[in-house]
Amino acid sequence: MAQGGGRRGLLLGELAVESRRYMASYALFNQAVADHLKLHPTDVQCLNLLSLEREPVTTGRVAELTGLTTGSATRLVDRLERAGYVVRERDTADRRRVLVATVPEKVAEFGRMWGKLSGGWFALFEACDDDELASLLAHMRRTVEFSAAQVERLRSGELGG
Repeated sequence: MAQGGGRRGLLLGELAVESRRYMASYALFNQAVADHLKLHPTDVQCLNLLSLEREPVTTGRVAELTGLTTGSATRLVDRLERAGYVVRERDTADRRRVLVATVPEKVAEFGRMWGKLSGGWFALFEACDDDELASLLAHMRRTVEFSAAQVERLRSGELGG
C-alpha cells in the first residue's frame, strides 16, 4: 500500500507503528482486567457490550455482538452466568425464547471498577478542541467498523491459512 511521500508519508508510517502499540496496550489492559475479575478477556468485552444494550438479548445477539459462533456464545454466556454477571430468563412475549440479562448489582460492581480505572480518561482530552474530539470520535467509529469487517474476513477464511 502506498503511503505517499513527505510529511503525510511519515505520519502514516508513524501511525502504523503507534496503532500496533495502541492495540497491544489495550489487549494487555483487557487481559489484566479479565485476570482481576477472574474472567476470560472475551467475557469482559461481552459484559461490556451487554451493559450497552437497552434490554436483555438472545444468545444469538451475543454471538452477533462478539462475532462468535452460537456455540461459542452459549459457552461464553455459561461462564458469565456461573460468575454471576448474567442470568437466563424466559422472554415474556415469547416463552420459547430465552434471554440473557445482566445482573444489575454485578454490572454496577463492574462499572465501579471501570470508574476507578478511567479516572484520568477525560483528562487525556482536555487539551482537545471540539473539532479534535469529533475527529477522534469519527476515527473510533471507523475503527470499530473496520475491525468488524477484518474479523469477518479472518473468520470466513478469506485470508487463507
